[in-house]
Amino acid sequence: MSFVHLHTHSEYSLLDGANRIRDLVRRAGDFEMPALALTDHGCMFGAWTFQKEARKAGVKPILGMEAYVAPGDRRDRTRSGQGERAYYHLVLLARDRQGYRNLVKLSSLGYTQGFYHKPRLDREILSTYSDGLIVSSACMAGEVARHLQAGDDDAARATAAWYAETFPGRYYLEVQAHDSEGQRQLNERVFGLAEELGLPVVATNDTHFLKPEDHEAHDVLLCIGLGKDFSDPARMRYDDGLYFKSAPEIAAFFPDRPDVLENTLAIADAVDLELERKYHLPNFPLPDRYSDPNDYLVHLSEEGARARYGDPLPDPVRERLDYELGVITQTGYAGYFLIVWDFIAWARSKDIPVGPGRGSAAGSLVAYALGITNLDPIRFDLLFERFLNPERVSMPDIDIDFCF
Repeated sequence: MSFVHLHTHSEYSLLDGANRIRDLVRRAGDFEMPALALTDHGCMFGAWTFQKEARKAGVKPILGMEAYVAPGDRRDRTRSGQGERAYYHLVLLARDRQGYRNLVKLSSLGYTQGFYHKPRLDREILSTYSDGLIVSSACMAGEVARHLQAGDDDAARATAAWYAETFPGRYYLEVQAHDSEGQRQLNERVFGLAEELGLPVVATNDTHFLKPEDHEAHDVLLCIGLGKDFSDPARMRYDDGLYFKSAPEIAAFFPDRPDVLENTLAIADAVDLELERKYHLPNFPLPDRYSDPNDYLVHLSEEGARARYGDPLPDPVRERLDYELGVITQTGYAGYFLIVWDFIAWARSKDIPVGPGRGSAAGSLVAYALGITNLDPIRFDLLFERFLNPERVSMPDIDIDFCF
């Protein structure tokens, strides 16, 4: 039986997670786990490093976050009554690119709109940015778990039903494989609720440290985060089982429920997301008769070149223009040229002086034809490859001077 950890904290869960990302990924590889999720508290700080390290190790990365959810409006900085909690926990995983965008948006909104003790979300923005997200009910601090522990089955039922409706086919109740006080009893209640509502259940371990022997070091970290003395008998302590367990260790907690491990694999299979290390330029708005920025760039360049050199174009100009347009099309930078052409044309239409061009961009005939530069690269025998080289593709950089 294989298994995927879907509730895992790294050092980016500040003063709470004692796992280094590289160690988590290595441990997942040692256990031959096909994938691994990173769900740090309220943030995506470790996402890029995590996905890079995971892919390097042959482990499928699942980008996530353990969010804080306000009991009411995220903007409300008060508690409605004595004992009212400022937030609940909720695990969010990005299933695809849209889910990743929504996850980043939610993380940002938690800090900019909902910060009260922690960066909080609420049901309003969770429903607004729900596409592409897989959700689980989280730990003993989750809303469903809190209601079940308090004996309020109706509230637990209503909460789970709301999430199941908001994230159709993507909401899981969560059970955990450790012996924190009340966890096993909570697991049984969760199983009962899942059966009643027809919801799938997923096993996690809320991993905060790597190995059993790391528990004491994590305990010290927790004391620092809480501002508590290590010897304080009344302080919060984590169970020593919150380490990165193997699949057999997880399975031992649920001998009659192999589905809770199988569901982790199903979630991992459903995730289709890879962050690309490339520039994402804005989509330039094209005229109605054009659907491809390359075609529009060719049209503008041909038009501009004829205005500069006459019609028909001299052979050296024709040959150079075709070559440059081929390289620009091949490297995917047509949109960049259109954007620069557009704002320079706008500046000139407002009588804002624009410099004639400097740097390597002066070697581009396309830039000259578009009016981005005013130096003739044919006349002055300037090299296009200093600006954009098909053998060493890098983002073009057009230096422009304006006078105000």
